[in-house]
Amino acid sequence: MNVRTVSIICPLFNEEKFIERCILSILEQDYPQDKLEVLLIDGRSTDHTADIVRRYTEKYPFIKLLDNPERVVPHALNKGLEAATGEVIMRIDGHCTYPTNYISELVRYLYELDADNVGGVWNTQPANDTAVCHAIALASSHPFGVGGSMHKIGASKIMETDTVPFGCYKREVFEKTGLFDTDLVRNQDDEFNGRLQNLGGKIFLIPQVIINYTARDSIRKMRHMYYQYGLYKPLVNKKLGAPATIRQFFPLFFLLWLFFGGIASIFSPLVLKVYAAVLLLYLFISLVVGMMGAIRTRRFAVMLIMPYIFLNIHMSYGFGYLRGIFKVLGGKSFNVKSNR
Repeated sequence: MNVRTVSIICPLFNEEKFIERCILSILEQDYPQDKLEVLLIDGRSTDHTADIVRRYTEKYPFIKLLDNPERVVPHALNKGLEAATGEVIMRIDGHCTYPTNYISELVRYLYELDADNVGGVWNTQPANDTAVCHAIALASSHPFGVGGSMHKIGASKIMETDTVPFGCYKREVFEKTGLFDTDLVRNQDDEFNGRLQNLGGKIFLIPQVIINYTARDSIRKMRHMYYQYGLYKPLVNKKLGAPATIRQFFPLFFLLWLFFGGIASIFSPLVLKVYAAVLLLYLFISLVVGMMGAIRTRRFAVMLIMPYIFLNIHMSYGFGYLRGIFKVLGGKSFNVKSNR
């Protein structure tokens, strides 16, 4: 049996809380270590991330630390690609841990399905054992929070899709598509996978491969993340020539409805009734989802927090998307220097 060489690329920035668990999960893989190359690309972290990585580079020659002076993800990915020597290129994230068969399963399906990219699904976990963190994790993996994004909400069977988390690619894919777009602080995977599909590439979600993903540990960080997701989506659409999915517009539509519907409801009793009904339905769904989370976590506060968490996700994404549209239309720069 031909065992493929695999280059693992992992962008890092201030991951001292998570990176050791991530590295240990890679060291515990059932894939032969002599076929692995792990490239950890640090964006000049201001915490102890690089120090932790160096301890492992000294012990394991196949783990290497690379420098990313530009400090944002697409530059890190491209530096990793330029240094990688494997037949298979696998992107991972330092915020996650991986099952022991993660590499072997993805590499197997990459060739069995004759795919260009395969990936697993997220098991979104709370960063801490608090009601807020449980609520953030639940909202970030529920259809009402993130729509029909199958790698976040789960799938029951292997399916062809438009994107997967991180990605496991055949090396020759990058000869067709080129590198990751450095204009995109966020959503660079979406744009790359859209470019890949436009060239006839096939992407598959492998649901039995489960990634333990740790959600953000505060509402502020969650809000910033979803704002950036929204902000860069119009730029992705512009680069690809069309939106990848309809679901990305829903937070924007909801934001516009809240604003213009609120104004119109002042002048029209009918609009006021519809406006109130939409808000009550939103609140009801949020509370029902929160109640299920409260039962599961045995934290009643999760139910009370959930409407606020959902509202922050949708408003942050919507505001970001709206600003992104104006930036695209006005030809303005998307120069945002933030990894997380």
